[in-house]
Amino acid sequence: MASNENQSKLPRNIDHIDDEAWMRRLPGVSAHDWDSEVVMRYLQAGSGPPLLLLHGLLGYSFSWRYNLLPLSQFASVYAPDLPGTGYSERVLNLDTDLTVRAEHMLRYMDAMHMEHANVLGTSLGGALAVMLTLLCEQKSPGRVRNLILVDPVNPWSRHGEQFTRIAATAVGTLALRYSFPAMKRMQRVFLSRMYGDPKRISPGTMEGYTAPLDHPQTLDYAISVVRSWHINLRKLKTAYDELGEMRTLLIWGDRDRAVFAKSAYELKKRLPNSELVMLKGIGHLPYEEAPDEFNETVRRFLTSQ
Repeated sequence: MASNENQSKLPRNIDHIDDEAWMRRLPGVSAHDWDSEVVMRYLQAGSGPPLLLLHGLLGYSFSWRYNLLPLSQFASVYAPDLPGTGYSERVLNLDTDLTVRAEHMLRYMDAMHMEHANVLGTSLGGALAVMLTLLCEQKSPGRVRNLILVDPVNPWSRHGEQFTRIAATAVGTLALRYSFPAMKRMQRVFLSRMYGDPKRISPGTMEGYTAPLDHPQTLDYAISVVRSWHINLRKLKTAYDELGEMRTLLIWGDRDRAVFAKSAYELKKRLPNSELVMLKGIGHLPYEEAPDEFNETVRRFLTSQ
């Protein structure tokens, strides 16, 4: 997290998440703010062993709307909007280096009194989950009991490699800024590509993902992620090998167009104590495209020890 004197905090300028219609349909799920380097919004539900949910690039806690209640039946679930996303505070010069972000999430775990936890991350949040778990293993072995990675970003899926290299340049950044309004209008197309079957996109999904994009600094966050992308991939290549015997569940959709499903088999080789569940006909967002199957897969894994 950017913690130097050049950091500038910005008002969120977004209505509180508990005013959203989808939140009102989740009894027992409460919204909170954690004020650290930035104000981070998080949802909490249930009781039992802590389960930390880490969303993807431009997702936020909305991504878990079909999972919070089912998972809260056997866990105390925490679902933050990672800084720069959702309803958390926007910060100029946000450091999106995965090591820095993992250190921030470790402080969050401390603040929430998670002496032990299970960690679940998807896509870029999966990469963060890997770095957080490795950090915990270095500082307090055994603090992360189980790791669940849902189509996580990894060096063996080369999708988007050329785009991120171009977008990280000065010219590429300028092009992103000019094209961002058009990209928001194309959000339905992008979302459709995240599903194995776009017919499964439920009402309100498009609106839920689009709302936080209206904050002007969301683009700055995305640009920061792009600029740190290849440095983070190099770190991940080492991190996956250093997880050792961590008990891990890999969940993938075989129609994933964002993080190629074939990379799951490379990860399984590098994680000797891992189990792979490949969901047929499902894309990059299995937790919302096939929530019943996803929730049951997670429940079985976490309660079968």
